[in-house]
Amino acid sequence: MKAKKLAGLKPKKKCCRSKPRCKRCPLVIHKVHKAELNGIRGKDLTKVYQRARKA
Repeated sequence: MKAKKLAGLKPKKKCCRSKPRCKRCPLVIHKVHKAELNGIRGKDLTKVYQRARKA
């Protein structure tokens, strides 16, 4: 799934904190959404998504 679509997803209720974090983790979605609001688009947004999953 593209990072652009992930920003609009509804997060899970609770984070499982597994490594890497799941795609619907509240932390991952929050970071991607925040980056999108700051004007990050395309491949840069995908990089933010990948970094958030590693965190």
